[in-house]
This record gives sequence, structure tokens and C-alpha cells, in this order.
Amino acid sequence: MGGVTTTRYESLDAIRGVAVMGILAMNVAAFALPFAAYSNPLAGGPVSGIDLGTWFFNFVLVDSKMRGMFSMLFGASTLLVIESAASNNRSAARSHYSRMVWLALFGLAHFYLIWFGDILFLYAICGLLLFAFRNLSVKALTIWAIAFFVVGIGFMALGWATMALAEAGKMPAEMASSMEASLADMNAEMGPNAASYAAEMVIYLGSYASIVAHRTGDMLTEPFVAVLMFMWETMGLMLVGMALYKSRMLTGDWEPARYRKWALRCFLIGIPPLVALALYQMQSGFSAVSTFGASLSLSAPFDIVMTIGWAALIMWLIKVKANDAVRARLAATGRMAFTNYLTTSIVMTTIFYGYGLGLFGSVGRTALYLFCLGMWAAMLLWSKPWLERFHYGPLEWLWRSLARGEIQPMRKAMIAQ
Repeated sequence: MGGVTTTRYESLDAIRGVAVMGILAMNVAAFALPFAAYSNPLAGGPVSGIDLGTWFFNFVLVDSKMRGMFSMLFGASTLLVIESAASNNRSAARSHYSRMVWLALFGLAHFYLIWFGDILFLYAICGLLLFAFRNLSVKALTIWAIAFFVVGIGFMALGWATMALAEAGKMPAEMASSMEASLADMNAEMGPNAASYAAEMVIYLGSYASIVAHRTGDMLTEPFVAVLMFMWETMGLMLVGMALYKSRMLTGDWEPARYRKWALRCFLIGIPPLVALALYQMQSGFSAVSTFGASLSLSAPFDIVMTIGWAALIMWLIKVKANDAVRARLAATGRMAFTNYLTTSIVMTTIFYGYGLGLFGSVGRTALYLFCLGMWAAMLLWSKPWLERFHYGPLEWLWRSLARGEIQPMRKAMIAQ
């Protein structure tokens, strides 16, 4: 193959396009509202019924599932890149590790200079480990994924159980006072705390320099803490993605009926307990214990199942319902997922932060989806025309050039008329 020619699966690109759009639906509240409001819709004070319903919908169907699908597709795409390097007589190890090192640097730049919700650094660190799993069978990848899930879910469940015991007053006396103080702090941070809410408003309605200073000061270690907390689940999802790629699920080779069956089964397994967990949080008044438990521990197994269900449903829709034009638009959006992901952060922070339009904290949860629709439209409209003229998205080109240590060809040769 030539320098810019790689094996492409339109279905894999298309589902990645859906995932990069879906992750905005998950993240938009974190762009526009103080952080506590991401998990607790009451954090900013009383909310309308429609905003509470939006939170409910997001918790059951969107939150964690879109990030999970993005993580699965990262695993699948990583395996595809490794295979492509080997087939082009390039060192698979060198290609892979160079990509991950540069991705880690992009992630840190994204976190400190653009937005605190970065996942690229986490992906890069997990990606460093993925290479060791590249030759495993589907069965072995699945077993390893389950092992990572068990460790990650167990770690979070232990934290939730400790908090629940403290809340119930059943901790040993020597531990009770410190745990009760920690729980009180968490309830203050995650609940309707006017002072905490106002403090974040001041930060994010400030200047660009002051926001960067906050990230490089108070939030300096957060990318590294996030790796310790979330690498287990993320590794599991990436390994599932590698297994689904090897099983030909993500390449679009299954029969439509099989995709439909997987989607139906996953949703039937996942939705009822997630609805119950949403009600549990509402009935508790969104206490720190219920929010932490439901969001980071108890929901995790069902979020994983739902992630696979979403992948199956989207693949079925791509194969059965989408026409060629829709598939092409989605695939182009997915091929430029790196550019679209970072561009989304730049656009959203410019809209909501003080150095831009300054809308932070002033738009309701439901109305935020209008901004999602606008950004989705932009991704779908610009990605395909760009790729008709160029081999890569702008940031994909930069990443590839840096990883390979040489400028990659960008503009496609014009065909003589």
C-alpha cells in the first residue's frame, strides 16, 4: 500500500462518527454547568420537570454508554492501525507506541489549555498496555476484559460501600468521625451548595489565563488521578472493542438479524436496573452516597452491557436503515473523530466560558441539547467535503506526521477532467 492508503471499514468509521457525536450529548452539561450539576440536577437549585426528565434520559441511555462506545472503538481502531503497520512493513510496536506517546501529549494539552474533561490522556496510557493483547483470541480478550471490569467495579463498589456504612452510622468508632467528615464534604461538593456553585461560576466566567491557571494549579494532578480511577474500566472496554473487531461485529460483517438480537437483549438486560438506579438517586435527594454509587459503581455492569447494545443497534441501523449518503456522512465524521472531538471542546468552551460568549451556568439542561444539535450538524456538514480534498482531518494529519517523524501527504491529487 502507499503512504496514505489503509484498509477502511465504512461501518467502523460510521459508528465512530456516531460515538463522537454521542459523547457530546454526554458531556454538554459538563461544558455548560458547574461540575456537581453533571451528576446531580439539583446542584444548582430547583429544576423544572423537563430538566429532571432530561437528566433521567441521559443517565439511563447516554451517560457512560457513549464514552464506553468511544473506548471500544479506540480498542478496535488501535488493532486496525497495528495490523496496517505490519502489512506495510513498518514496525508495529514503534508505530503504536509513538502514536500513544503523542496522544498523551495531546491529551495533556487538551486538559490544561482547553477543557478539563479530557479522555485522550487516559486513552493513551491504556493504549500503551493494549499492544500486549494484540494477538489474543476473541475468547482470551473477553476473559481479560472481564478481569479488568471486576477490578474496576470492585474498587468503586468498595468506596461506595464504605460511604454507605458511614451514612448509616455503622462504621467502627475509630473510623466514624473521619468518614463522616469526608461524607459531609462530598455532600457539600455534590449537592445544592450555593457557595461551591458560585465559586465555579467565577472561575469559568473569568479570563482564559485565569482558567488555565486554575487547571495548572488546583487541578494539576487530575489527569493522573483519572488514570488510576478509570483505567480498569477503560482497558476492559478497549479489549471488548478488540474482541468485537476480531469477531467481525464492528466491521459490519454480521447479518442484520444478529445485530438486532444483540441490541434487544442488551437493552432488556441494561435498561430496567438503570431505571431503578435513577429512581434510587431521585428518592435519596441525590445524596453523595446514591450519586457516587449509582454513577460509578452499581451502574457499571449495566452501562457496559448497554454500550454493547448501542453498538449493535447502530450497526443494525447503518446496515438496514441508513442510505449511502447518510453512511458516507457518518463515516467521514468518524474518520475525523480526533479533529471533531477536540474542535468540539474548543467550540463549546468558547460558547460557555468567560473568554467567549459567557453562557456558563445560564442555560438549562434540556436547552443544552440545542447546542449538541448545532455541533452535530457542523461535524456532518464539514467532515465529508474536507475528506474529499484531503487524506486526513487536520489533527489526524498532525498526529500521524508527529508519530511517524515526517510530514505526511495531505492534499489529494486532483483528477484531470
